Amino acid sequence: MTAAPLSAETIKNFRYASTATVSMQMLKRGFRNSAINGVRPLNPKATRLVGPAFTLRYIPCREDLDKPPTPSDPPSAQREAIEGTPAGHVLVIGTEGTTRAGTLGDILALRLKVRGVAGVISDGAIRDTPVIGKMDFPVYCSAAAAPPSMNSLHPVETQTPVGICGVPVYPGDIIVADDDGAIVVPRHLADEVARDSFEQERLEKFVAIRVGQGKPITGTYPPNDETKALYQAWIKAGEPAGG
Repeated sequence: MTAAPLSAETIKNFRYASTATVSMQMLKRGFRNSAINGVRPLNPKATRLVGPAFTLRYIPCREDLDKPPTPSDPPSAQREAIEGTPAGHVLVIGTEGTTRAGTLGDILALRLKVRGVAGVISDGAIRDTPVIGKMDFPVYCSAAAAPPSMNSLHPVETQTPVGICGVPVYPGDIIVADDDGAIVVPRHLADEVARDSFEQERLEKFVAIRVGQGKPITGTYPPNDETKALYQAWIKAGEPAGG
């Protein structure tokens, strides 16, 4: 599945908004199963993530096929993903929830980072988490595991739909992640969801100022006509911190 690259404006809007806000915008469009729950960032200081999905699918391993790697091994789907995920994309790894082995380790994560990949989300485990946890590179997973992938997993293919923690991810879907987790946005909705997420986030920033000033929730959140008028005046004034 191919799609037009994200515009700088859409990326900026997604980065301005929280995943909580993006999830609300998805709900308004009827999407109740867009949040990937159960994965956490290895580095709490490297969580912000926006980019199209490049997918890698694993199945359970078979002993005659999955052995320790050698230099003469033929190309695999895993190596295709490591060398083929485009810069700015998110490598999304589906393992059917297997956590007995890591889907990648520190060297492969470093290779992705150096190549300009935006980050990684795996519903399985990751190896070398103490090292990856210090990288300025967003990596989300459901567990840590010492064994290598071929101990329990076999890389089957790239750029096919995968299920991540019960959420469908199609190649080219937009992944938006922060400390709360990750949201999957279909590419054809990305521009409008990003735009409306920005506006909701900015409105809620103003609402939080009002509530902090002692205003009651009624009429403030959600805003009535008076609050909306004050909000527009606040924008025209340059969005002052004091409201």
